Amino acid sequence: MASQIVRRLSGSRLFSTANPSLFDRCFSSESNLIRATLFPGDGIGPEIAESVKQVFRVADVPIEWEEHFVGTEIDPRTQSFLTWESLESVRQNKVGLKGPMATPIGKGHRSLNLTLRKELNLYANVRPCYSLPGYKTKYDDVDLITIRENTEGEYSGLEHQVVRGVVESLKIITRQASLRVAEYAFHYAKVHGRERVSAIHKANIMQKTDGLFLKCCREVAEKYPEIKYEEVVIDNCCLMLVKNPALFDVLVMPNLYGDIISDLCAGLIGGLGLTPSCNIGEGGIALAEAVHGSAPDIAGKNLANPTALLLSSVTMLRHLDLHDKAERIQDAVLKTIAEGKYRTGDLGGKAKTTEFTNAICDHL
Repeated sequence: MASQIVRRLSGSRLFSTANPSLFDRCFSSESNLIRATLFPGDGIGPEIAESVKQVFRVADVPIEWEEHFVGTEIDPRTQSFLTWESLESVRQNKVGLKGPMATPIGKGHRSLNLTLRKELNLYANVRPCYSLPGYKTKYDDVDLITIRENTEGEYSGLEHQVVRGVVESLKIITRQASLRVAEYAFHYAKVHGRERVSAIHKANIMQKTDGLFLKCCREVAEKYPEIKYEEVVIDNCCLMLVKNPALFDVLVMPNLYGDIISDLCAGLIGGLGLTPSCNIGEGGIALAEAVHGSAPDIAGKNLANPTALLLSSVTMLRHLDLHDKAERIQDAVLKTIAEGKYRTGDLGGKAKTTEFTNAICDHL
């Protein structure tokens, strides 16, 4: 089963025909390199970003990185520590890679990830979740995709105090955003030979909001009769995933549910440190990212696992139609983990970040 999953991934194009042509990309003026924005991020971010850069150099990937760092002061134009120039870089380059970013909790600062999603209109978060050959977990046959609506829902950021001791948070669901993410999910399933799309909801309680989301999914499903469509209540979905993840193929859901379910799925295959992720935006923008935390406790200690960011960079390369480079890097990462000689601490090994990265480069 694991080998089938790898072959399926190797032959797939993660973001397919929604991409603009490579000729619409931003190329370096002095070479044929494709310019991509890189956010190294916080904590372990710069270390794992360096791993990606090293692997890309060895694999001779034609990418020129345009690096942007999180600011030390709030930029009034973005109302966050992300600068307007960094957002403009992604808009111009249309492709980027992001390490983990930490937002102070309870300090009144706008979330860095939320800022990126809102400002760049990154409407769909796509997370492939598959069992890794040679890395044993409780499940050997996980092969599913979570597609999360990324711009609204409970994460709209609309909260206020009604009276002292009473706070209200608004959940926003719109027809436009629901149709857009549903259309993406079904298009993804069709292009990648997936057989089923499951809409995850809680419409039995939130009849208006989740009801509208389901109505939009049903409307889109009618245009794809070759793909099976089902609706699953989120609590039952969690139960089914833990009992038998093979029951699912492509899952599409509103924002909060997607945040929860995608992390649950990561747990099925070994954790967020092994899970790739990419955000799709209007106009063909793709921002791949590592979705794990910034791990400040091990920052600078050469202990971080760069797998998630590396596999996310592979999705970025597939988006750019650099399939040969993507396949080589993915194979090298999976072979290194499967061999077991160089694994970082979170994978049960004792290898340093640099040792793990060098082992991947050796496979290249």
